[in-house]
Amino acid sequence: MPDVVASLGALASLPGVPEKVEAARSACERLRFHEALRRRIPEASAESRVRGAQASAALEGATVPVDLVRDVMRGAGSWPREPDPVQHVARGAVQATAETERVRSLVTTAPLQALARLHVAAASGLVDDAQLGRPRTGEETCAELTDLGPAPAPADVAARLAGLVEVLTAATARGVPALVVAAVAHAEVCAVRPFARGNGVVARALERAVVQATGLDPTGVAVVEAGHATQGGPAYLGALAAYTMGSPEGLGLWLGHCADALVAAARAGEQVCDAVRTGRLA
Repeated sequence: MPDVVASLGALASLPGVPEKVEAARSACERLRFHEALRRRIPEASAESRVRGAQASAALEGATVPVDLVRDVMRGAGSWPREPDPVQHVARGAVQATAETERVRSLVTTAPLQALARLHVAAASGLVDDAQLGRPRTGEETCAELTDLGPAPAPADVAARLAGLVEVLTAATARGVPALVVAAVAHAEVCAVRPFARGNGVVARALERAVVQATGLDPTGVAVVEAGHATQGGPAYLGALAAYTMGSPEGLGLWLGHCADALVAAARAGEQVCDAVRTGRLA
């Protein structure tokens, strides 16, 4: 654990990163004291999940109307009996984002359990039932996120996941910046691609849960996924690719991207709060 804490601290000290981490922390703090959150946190956090699910699906190339996502999440609507490929992916994003409410207490105490539950939610209907909630084995491959290079072989996945567990369980250690933990967790899932499908959706849902569990955004109102989408898909993938290079410059670029995304996420959360306060939600 001390080595992991030291490594995370070193990442937080990379050139340009401390200032961006502080800007993200300040943005989340401002959001926390929004007037609407005095009494209406559940309503605001529910709408954040709606908008986050839509943004996460869009980053997968599955664009669906926010009104449909909202209706599905509140039980007033449903997907077609036989969803098309876009709707299948969007459904997974909706289910995984909803599941973050139930796994946020697990992400720093039982990370593998949290990952398994998020994957079951994200990939139901996309892979065989036997592949749900478990990492790739044998000859199983992953064709996702090809801009990051080939996915590691299943034999290498276990070791990388063990490292991810160490990062997540170190999140509550004193002096470990929550944003760095959330950013590394997100990038590791994308880089390792432990599952046959659904890795990007799982990674973004995991980041949302970590941001809440570590107290960075305890209300769950910051629209974390929309923060990444705000900068555009190419910028998001480019920053992830920089992370996989492993250089200080690449790691710093990804951390800076995540900090900027969280500032945008907090801004989107403020818009949610304004809409909740004035009754402008559809």
